[in-house]
Amino acid sequence: MPTDVAPPPPAARPSAPRSFARFELRELLGRSLRTMLWLARDPVTEADVLLMLPRIAPADAAALVRWQAQAQHGARLNHPHLVAALEVGVHDHWPYIVCDRAVGLTLDEFLAEHPLPSHNEMAGWLGQVLDGLAFAHEAGVSHDDLQSYSLLIDERRHLRVMALGASCTPVATPDASALDAARGMPVDPAQLRAQRSAAERDVLSVGILAHQWLAGAPALDEADIGKVIDRLAPHGREILRLPWTTPTPISEALRAICNRATHNQPRQRYLGARTLMRALEGWREADAKDDGGPIAILLERLNSVGCFPAMPGIAITVSRLARMEQQRTDEMAEQILLDLGLSFELLRRVNTAQVQGTQALGNGPVLTIRRAITMVGLDGVRSAAGGLRGWPGPLSEENAAALRALVQRVRLAGHVAQMLRPAGYDPEVIFLLAVLQNLGRLMLAYHFPEDAEQIRQLMRSLPVNRDETVAAGAVPAPAERAGMPEQAAAFAVLGVDVEAMTNAVAHRWGLGHDVMTMLRRLPPTLPVHKPDGDDDLLRATASAANEVVDALSLAAGPAQLNSAFDAIAKRYGRVLNLNARDIAAAVRDARQALESGAPLVSRTAQDAVTIEPTIPGPFEAVSPSVNH
Repeated sequence: MPTDVAPPPPAARPSAPRSFARFELRELLGRSLRTMLWLARDPVTEADVLLMLPRIAPADAAALVRWQAQAQHGARLNHPHLVAALEVGVHDHWPYIVCDRAVGLTLDEFLAEHPLPSHNEMAGWLGQVLDGLAFAHEAGVSHDDLQSYSLLIDERRHLRVMALGASCTPVATPDASALDAARGMPVDPAQLRAQRSAAERDVLSVGILAHQWLAGAPALDEADIGKVIDRLAPHGREILRLPWTTPTPISEALRAICNRATHNQPRQRYLGARTLMRALEGWREADAKDDGGPIAILLERLNSVGCFPAMPGIAITVSRLARMEQQRTDEMAEQILLDLGLSFELLRRVNTAQVQGTQALGNGPVLTIRRAITMVGLDGVRSAAGGLRGWPGPLSEENAAALRALVQRVRLAGHVAQMLRPAGYDPEVIFLLAVLQNLGRLMLAYHFPEDAEQIRQLMRSLPVNRDETVAAGAVPAPAERAGMPEQAAAFAVLGVDVEAMTNAVAHRWGLGHDVMTMLRRLPPTLPVHKPDGDDDLLRATASAANEVVDALSLAAGPAQLNSAFDAIAKRYGRVLNLNARDIAAAVRDARQALESGAPLVSRTAQDAVTIEPTIPGPFEAVSPSVNH
């Protein structure tokens, strides 16, 4: 036998099972930078359990006490979407939480054997997680390391959050805080600040989970959600947005909700679990209904109760028109424009498919009251006025007051747009464009008044308790916490945005795609480019006017208002040839026009020939025409 042949290796000995305390560790189910989850066997009960441990032990005895207080408080919470802990313990200075394996599989285990759920079911899952987290947050407990392996799914496909506070970064001692509050003693501001920050981290974690599921890949190519958070603001500089190419198409509403949840500006995110939960619930309801949700309800109400009520004094307006029968149509139009309800009804009547079918080939939608009067005649105007519901329709006194204030605000935007319009453009056209850019807001306030109030509440800035925001050596926080942007608030309440309502009504009226584009405000976060034609220029003018009126309602004082006017001037200065002084002057003149009841600015010699948009036929003519 050759001497260089190695002897066979000895038979491998069976390795001793790994253990922790009394538990026999079977399988590592998940691991992040902060926690790890083991499938283990409890020899006492002879049952499988889930063992959650921090990756790093508490630094000292005081930290261990704080961890135990947090974990035990979370273990005592009873909620359908929280997993009750069987045991909270410590072994060799290393804490752990034990949960019942019989509750279900981890979400990672489930998804390894099942296809990804539909977007609607996924949103429902996230809503269940947020429901449990909201309950915990209200009790002063956070999870602080929400991962997909820390979510259990049962046989009914219901999700629950397990092992609250397992990470060794306890934010407070909830029992002590609750006891101090009950005794009327001041609560440590540092604890309140830490609790709020940890709760916001949990909500951000849910947003990252949503991103992963919708994108079909880990966010930022990182499976550990905690590491992703560390790369986002305010800790890092990464931006997390859903890609446009995804395994399955994503509705714009759901995309907006997900991107808002992971916004690169922390104050623009959903800061509360219930707020994000409501947004997802609203989207699910709209998605689940074959009839299209709030949009379909709105369109149905347009048929049953009309588009908008007549303003008070409609009888006087009609009486004036009767005496003006031999007058110019532009003078009659000025009287009609004082009543948005009558104006909308005329535009609706002349732009329906039946009326458009009788128009000459090549003519497009009508968007001036002058042309509408020409088409329907004075009898048609009387008929339109008679078909309107009287003010304020079915609204309560409080909701009617809110609608009246919105009407005044919208008309002010129309007057500002007239003042800002480039020379030669028809004041009626620009007035109506600025008004119609608010069509969805008016529909919302009239047809969904309670939802409109909820949206206003979400948009309001909230005062911040200075004791909770100023720590030693920290930069003082602002006096107010910014409210949600209108789009995010509308998604949170209705599951659709306000512009979707504008588009739905404009489409029902037959205004066409080109006009609907003009009715969309320019996004405030994007630069304003040089317009390609008259339609782009008028859209920019109306958008600028609406931004000016928004600034008037949001500014806290003259300094903030001047700053807002400067910002608007920088956005639109090159396109509209204006500066902050021009904006201030336009606001002054527009307010005077609104108070005097004048529907339009006086026509000047420069306006004798008016320019109208060059898109195919949305107004009275394609080329410049003389006013009649």
